[in-house]
Amino acid sequence: MNVSEMAEMPSFLDRQGIARPIAWGFVAVALFMVGDGIESGFLAAYLSNLGVGVGAVSILFAAYGGVSALASWLSGVLSEAWGPKQVMMIGFGVWVALEIVFLLGIEARNFPLAFVAYAIRGVAYPLFVYGFFAWITFITPSSSMSRAAGWFWFSYLFGFGVIGGYFGGWMIPITGELGTQWLSIAFTGAGGLLVLFLVRALRPTERATISSTLRSVVAGATVLKTSPKVGIGGAIRLINAFSIYVFIALLGTYMTKTIGLTIMQWQTIWGTAFLANVLSNVLVGYIGGACGELRVVKWLGCFGCAMTSLAMFYVPQVVGPNFWLILSIGIVWGVCVSGFIPVSAIVPRLAPGQVAAAVSVLSFAAGLSQMPASLIAALAAPFGIATAIWVLAATYVLAFVLTFALREERTPPQRFAGEMVEFTVDSERLGESTVGPK
Repeated sequence: MNVSEMAEMPSFLDRQGIARPIAWGFVAVALFMVGDGIESGFLAAYLSNLGVGVGAVSILFAAYGGVSALASWLSGVLSEAWGPKQVMMIGFGVWVALEIVFLLGIEARNFPLAFVAYAIRGVAYPLFVYGFFAWITFITPSSSMSRAAGWFWFSYLFGFGVIGGYFGGWMIPITGELGTQWLSIAFTGAGGLLVLFLVRALRPTERATISSTLRSVVAGATVLKTSPKVGIGGAIRLINAFSIYVFIALLGTYMTKTIGLTIMQWQTIWGTAFLANVLSNVLVGYIGGACGELRVVKWLGCFGCAMTSLAMFYVPQVVGPNFWLILSIGIVWGVCVSGFIPVSAIVPRLAPGQVAAAVSVLSFAAGLSQMPASLIAALAAPFGIATAIWVLAATYVLAFVLTFALREERTPPQRFAGEMVEFTVDSERLGESTVGPK
């Protein structure tokens, strides 16, 4: 083997789906999402203690979700037009600025100012996080994409749910809820600086103009017409995170005020559930490629989340504040949420030649999920929490049905980002694709 052949051999990271030029970006996403996720386990309960009603909190989260959805849609196409690094840095700057405004508004009890800043802050994390996911998709071979998606969601949720959840539980007794939220800026700052200095820029092939950017945005919309199955995949991805956001809005208050857990106990359960999720995210990325991505989505993701969503509500009513049993159910729920990971690998293959547009659909669905999930949570105010939980479970049943329409077809080789990529798909196993640069 000569030197040139050795240089072309993929490294260990490359074989796991982590491209070396952007490897630090996975760490940056984890740190950024620690800052974004610290508040997730206690913000609703904290605002309730300040006198804000459950309905108002749900509407606030829905507004945040709507803004996030728009930014998520644009993240992929803007990354193609401007370059992912530029999009990520815009998201970083906006997040820090508006988080400061939000916290100053809460300190002053100026809720209109705080809530407007919080809702607009929803534009920031999708640009940072899904801009990086677009970057991954641009440079990762399809044969490694399922593993790359697993590592991406590992980074995202390890920061958002695990470290963010545990850190909140540890720090609230020391600094209080507001002081803990101020500390979040340190984590997002560290993530932004990592991208700025350690992640190599991927420049667009041509200089972006207003017209070229608009063309990219239009392409992101037309892919739903040219490749309808991308829309079905987006709908499944939309439903994926419903239970996360419904639980954020409802279960913190429910578990502490109705069931009788302490805030620290609930934060520990929440963090451990996400720990189980992030660990299984990586495993599911490998399992999906080996035994069929769509099977994993259908049974572990859709069916599993429907069952565990009901269990997270009803079992505590029977057993009371049984920390260990509720923790066990939370762990199973976290594993089931990871069952949707293969969707991130399936959908880009459904639109060969329009990968950036397909990524935008996925990102839009991921960002939009907070808004309808918050509206589901808002049903708790007039109809009770049980109604909201049953509607949540029904959405996962709907996703289960949609998976039957999500089948890949054999497509000819397509050129994207300077490589010829060959997609070969076994329709019964879904996901055992063979890819090679030509």
